[in-house]
Amino acid sequence: MTDPNAIQPSALDQLPDRDPEETAEWQASLDAVAREAGPHRAAYLMRRTLERAEAGGIALPKLLETDYVNTIPTSAEPGLPGDPEMEARITAWNRWNAAAMVTRGSKYGVGGHIATFASAAWLYETGFNHFFKGKEADGSGDQLYIQGHASPGIYARAFLDGRLNEHHLDNFRQEAGGNGLPSYPHPRRLPWLWEFPTVSMGLGPLSAIYQARFNRYLTNRGIKDVSASHVWAFLGDGEMDEPESTAALALASREGLDNLTFVINCNLQRLDGPVRANFKIVQELEAQFRGAGWNVVKTLWGSAWDELFALDTTGALVRRLREVPDAQVQTYQTRDAAYIRADFFGKDPALAEMAKLLSDDKILECFHLSRGGHEARKVYAAYKAAVEHKGAPTVILAQTVKGHTLGEGFASKNANHQMKKLTVDEFKTMRDLLGLPIKDSDFVDGVVPYGHPGTDSPEVRYLQERRAALGGPAPARRTHALAPLPAPAEKAFASFDKGSGAQNVATTMAFVRLVKDLVRDKETGRRWVPIVPDEARTFGMESLFPSLGIYSPKGQTYEPVDRDQLMYYKEAKNGQILNEGITEAGSMADFIAASSSYATHGEAMIPFYIFYSMFGWQRTADQMWQLGDQLGRGFLVGATAGRTTLTGEGLQHADGHSPVIAATNPAALSYDPAFAYEIAVIVREGLRRMYGEAKPGEDQNVFYYLTVYNEPMPQPAKPQGLGIDEGIVKGLYRFNTAESAGLSPAANAPRIQLMGSGTAIHWALDAQKLLAEEWGVAADVWSATSWTELRRDAMEADAALLRGEERVPYVRQALQGAEGPVLAVSDYMRQVPDQIAQWVEQDYTSLGADGFGLSDTRDAARRHFGVDAQSVVVAALAQLARRGEVKATAVKEAREKYGL
Repeated sequence: MTDPNAIQPSALDQLPDRDPEETAEWQASLDAVAREAGPHRAAYLMRRTLERAEAGGIALPKLLETDYVNTIPTSAEPGLPGDPEMEARITAWNRWNAAAMVTRGSKYGVGGHIATFASAAWLYETGFNHFFKGKEADGSGDQLYIQGHASPGIYARAFLDGRLNEHHLDNFRQEAGGNGLPSYPHPRRLPWLWEFPTVSMGLGPLSAIYQARFNRYLTNRGIKDVSASHVWAFLGDGEMDEPESTAALALASREGLDNLTFVINCNLQRLDGPVRANFKIVQELEAQFRGAGWNVVKTLWGSAWDELFALDTTGALVRRLREVPDAQVQTYQTRDAAYIRADFFGKDPALAEMAKLLSDDKILECFHLSRGGHEARKVYAAYKAAVEHKGAPTVILAQTVKGHTLGEGFASKNANHQMKKLTVDEFKTMRDLLGLPIKDSDFVDGVVPYGHPGTDSPEVRYLQERRAALGGPAPARRTHALAPLPAPAEKAFASFDKGSGAQNVATTMAFVRLVKDLVRDKETGRRWVPIVPDEARTFGMESLFPSLGIYSPKGQTYEPVDRDQLMYYKEAKNGQILNEGITEAGSMADFIAASSSYATHGEAMIPFYIFYSMFGWQRTADQMWQLGDQLGRGFLVGATAGRTTLTGEGLQHADGHSPVIAATNPAALSYDPAFAYEIAVIVREGLRRMYGEAKPGEDQNVFYYLTVYNEPMPQPAKPQGLGIDEGIVKGLYRFNTAESAGLSPAANAPRIQLMGSGTAIHWALDAQKLLAEEWGVAADVWSATSWTELRRDAMEADAALLRGEERVPYVRQALQGAEGPVLAVSDYMRQVPDQIAQWVEQDYTSLGADGFGLSDTRDAARRHFGVDAQSVVVAALAQLARRGEVKATAVKEAREKYGL
């Protein structure tokens, strides 16, 4: 058996040793140090040597962890500019009002979080005072991803600044009556303040990376120079458990995004207890980020620790700090000096001697209060190092105490995330600690007062002067007075009106052809942002590679293997396509950044993100909500859609439900077009609504979801007649009648209305012919381009009726006078067409592909789910038989005839 302690061979053993004698001398020296001075001294020398090698550019593996101390020693810290005492008073007012706001709201049971901002206050205040650029600064200012649970502190600062008043604060989490403040950063709810939604956790860090990347994209493409903008993402150490939090770290370092800084508030606690009870989350994160290529700055200990580190002549203190698990550090926060002397210092004779030189007060100051994240000078040094670092993004690991300044009942307690209020006595203790001029008489009937030094006070003037110097208030969202984008030439859309003739064209290809024409438009073509997760060739988009180029900050440093081909793989620094690789989450983060560029940067961009429909909504529906919250605009395209259309892919890949998930999102306008000309009409309307002239009362902050199919079919010409375009946009129009289809039904023939969406309309058309020729039934065929929009219109009509307004749902108007029952069919579960059932006056039933998918041919899959043309015929006959319009035996005959 191999001795686990033996020195194992490494890759270096494969290299010839040009001087074995010198090598042996180095190894002997290390052995001697370990023997004479101990292994800790040997480890110290090795770490310093490796650090020296790294600084000198010698190619060696990087150290993934450093000692559990501040990256920037006190002696190297820059002086804190401005007026530190004034900033401390401002921060004290903000701490007070954040806690008061949540406590006052607790009597209504609305909740809120106190402890997070209490721990992170200086992380925000230092940035607001010295770093975060506002909208009037160069470029577009900075982009701030605020930790959701810290929102009370941001509201408190806006109150001090005069952007909010007491009425606003008293309506924290009470929005229904107007003038309320949303619980977390929600742009849709407070669009003048918040830019980026950061709850659900994990989505903020992912989006921040892609926002920083999109900033580079805008600059490199010449759309707008935003190179002066910096992206700051404030995160919790517990939030880093979310896989999305670290999913794109390699992208950020690979592309050298030094316009990005993560600030991770390491208070060592998640919602219900320690983040890493038996381990050290700071060290884990340091290794993770260093391994991904980030610059790491640790800001762990406050200035009170300087004396302790100066006494640490043997390294015993640093060793002990590395080995104590986080949960024990949290325990020290709540215990007396005697316990800390015994448990922390008593484990090492050198530390025990050191402790004899320390008073109890000094020990408590260090272990209870002094953290790097609580000192403006420490935070300033870290931020300055971050913005000055070039070539890689920076993560700042700032250690804090959760519940800092809120009193012994809060600090480092496992339950403090759920603690929503302080008692009056606790507020008075906090007041005294912060030195605020609030009198006992200000507590009227036990209600904690808000505190404000006055609109013309030195504190408010200082705050506003600092923000003016940095480019205005922050955070802030601006909806710029942008001129509507000019509509593309009508020719691009009209070319689909004539159909494809004898050529079979899948609707996926029809959409791609439309985009190819639109990106050539002289006015708006450069504003399109094509996004694809490594499936461009699947969707027929490879023809865009040489003309648009694939974005890469390095350009193309190699000769592509297909350079001699017409559609070769072309990367370019100003490339237009974002080809993200196999990451739906990353692609959605791209889309979100581009879709809200009209507000973030004052530049309207038109993203379209094309993906396997199965994965877009199923994997990233949470990001779709984030997109809606961020008021994003653009086109999501679910390609290879449908449960029976993507053959051979099996259970997991068969999409029978993405329109159901899309229907749950109020900002998503979901369409299932059947024909190429419908796609053209929908895209043209989407461009008008989102980027052109809005109609009165129309919400432009929507996005479109189109399902398209990889089934090549003949594309018919657009029917003639009034109202076709309106019907396509609203969700329903009659494609043909039995008579216009040339089926010549008898004058008294039973009649049924067949309604289909997407590829299912072809089954309805085949069924229309079978019903006429084999069963003497006349069928009219309707194209339901959007079941969801029909439902929403009907719900609005119902609401109008309750208000005493007369309004008829569009679906009822469209079907008025249509003879016979209605049979609806789609390539999705029946829940999709059943959305409109209650508003259809005719007898209504539906067919759909419910259940799990399976691998087989399209015909076999459709027969399995009972949605093929023959199944539609049998269902239609059954519906007519129930009405007594065909013989009951016809249903049995049809089943036997078609082998169902």
